Amino acid sequence: MDDAAVKTTQIMGVLNVTPDSFSDGGLWFDHDRAVAHGLELMANGADIIDVGGESTRPGSARVDEAEELRRVIPVVRELAAAGAVISVDTMRARVAAESLDVGAHIINDVSAGQSDPTMLSVAAESGAPIVLMHWRGYLDQASATFHYDDVVAEVIAELRTRIDEAIAVGVDPANIIVDPGLGFSKNAEHNWQLLGALDEFSALDHRLLVAASRKRFIASLLSPDDPKQAEQAAKDQATATISAISAQAGAWAVRVHDPATSAVACKVVAAVREHSSAANPAANIDNEGTER
Repeated sequence: MDDAAVKTTQIMGVLNVTPDSFSDGGLWFDHDRAVAHGLELMANGADIIDVGGESTRPGSARVDEAEELRRVIPVVRELAAAGAVISVDTMRARVAAESLDVGAHIINDVSAGQSDPTMLSVAAESGAPIVLMHWRGYLDQASATFHYDDVVAEVIAELRTRIDEAIAVGVDPANIIVDPGLGFSKNAEHNWQLLGALDEFSALDHRLLVAASRKRFIASLLSPDDPKQAEQAAKDQATATISAISAQAGAWAVRVHDPATSAVACKVVAAVREHSSAANPAANIDNEGTER
């Protein structure tokens, strides 16, 4: 096992500067509250703050570019000045470019460059890492895109197409991060199948981001009769379990609303992996070759 395999999975904390995100819409819409929450996420274990100004919840309407810029840029600027590592969660190339200009480090595009065809060029020209998520269209148009004959194989194949497109326009392969797109044009069964097959995403040979936090398929597991009744603490506990599973599969990062629980889960997995017999096969053998 090489050194990279035992590094602790990074924690990406979610900061929605929106009035309508599915989990915490409106809580951090005010600029000062958004910045304060970003700092709180850092204090609670987030390595990266993912700032987004446009909700991608099912049925949400898109905001215009000027409004997205108004929401995002001041928050990115202030958090970056405070020392935060920022990813900007946007499907618009201009929002990505201006965010990078004021201190963001990573582009997180849930459309993988399909919503705005100039996004990949921004990533190539800036040299910024970019998250390419599996995406089959805006969620208000996604009802017809749930069909998969083999969800794992199809998601991997479609991500590979986006990777090839990014490389073709000049994105450094080392800057590409892939995301299976849990909850996007997928039902609960698809999401669980993808989580059960995270190891297979290593075939793409790029860093892996897993974003499951508080999504409906978790709530449906916890409260099948009425997912809306699932308690937030229970959803965060379930998310931390998924973070541990993701870390065990070698994920580079997990995107979560509650960094503290997932940070602990990922640290435990890293410690186990570092001290496993695979990492140090001689640890459990005495001088005579007998297992202790």
